[in-house]
Amino acid sequence: MKITCKGISVNYEISGSGPVVVFAHSLGSDLSIWQAQESALAGRHTVLTYDLRGHGQTEATAGAYDFNLLAADVVALLDALKIGKASFVGISLGGMIGQALALAAPQRLEKLVLADTTSLYPPEAQALWPERIRQIEAAGLEPLVGPTLGRWFTAPFRSGHPELVARIGQLIRNTPIAGYIGCCHAIAALDFTKRLKALNLPALVLVGDQDAGTPPAMARELATAIPGAQLEIIPGAAHLSNIEQAETFNRLLLQFLDD
Repeated sequence: MKITCKGISVNYEISGSGPVVVFAHSLGSDLSIWQAQESALAGRHTVLTYDLRGHGQTEATAGAYDFNLLAADVVALLDALKIGKASFVGISLGGMIGQALALAAPQRLEKLVLADTTSLYPPEAQALWPERIRQIEAAGLEPLVGPTLGRWFTAPFRSGHPELVARIGQLIRNTPIAGYIGCCHAIAALDFTKRLKALNLPALVLVGDQDAGTPPAMARELATAIPGAQLEIIPGAAHLSNIEQAETFNRLLLQFLDD
C-alpha cells in the first residue's frame, strides 16, 4: 500500500491485530525480508512493515540523508496511520534508525529491538562508507551484490538456500541508487553511543554469532550503552539473522514483546 508522508510516497504493509510492531529493514533490501516475522506475530500483534526512504517502492529523494530525516519518516508514517505508540524492530540500518527514533521521539515507542546493528563504527570502518559511495557512483550496485550476500549469510546457508539468497541479491540490485547513496551518507555519520544512556524503555539487542559487519562485540557495546538492555547472540547466523535463523529470532522477539 502507498501513503504520502512528509511529501513522499511511502510503501507499507500492515496486518494482524494487537499491539503495533514496526519493522525497519537493512540497507539495500525492502520490507519483504520480514516475511517470517510477519507470520510469527500474526494473531498476537499488528505488524507494520515499510520500505525505507529510497528503497523498494518508497520514493527516493535526491541528496544525502541523515538519521533525523529517517527517524522523522517513521513518525510521519505513524501519524498518517493514526498510530500513537508502537514497538520498533530494526535490523542493520533499520536498527540505526530505531536508535535515532528512540532518542528523538521516545514517547512514540513501547519497546525497541535492535538486530545486527551498531551505534558507532570504529574509524577504519567509518572511512569505508565514503569510498563505497564513490564506487556506487562509478559502477552502480552490481559489484556490491556478491560481497554483500557473503556478509549477510553464512556459507552453509548460501549453498543450502540458493533461491532465497538470489532473491535477496535482486533486492540489492533493485535499490534506487539515490536511496542507497542517501542512506550511506547517514551511516557514514553514525555516532549514537554516548547519547544512548538517556534511553528509558525496554530494549533487546540481537546479533548473529557470525555477523562480520556488526559483530557480537559491537552488539555488546550497544547493549551496554542502553540502560537495562538485554543481549541475545543467535548461533549459526550472519548479518540477516532474522532470515538465516528465523525460528530463534522469532522466539526471542516474541518473548521480549510479550513479556
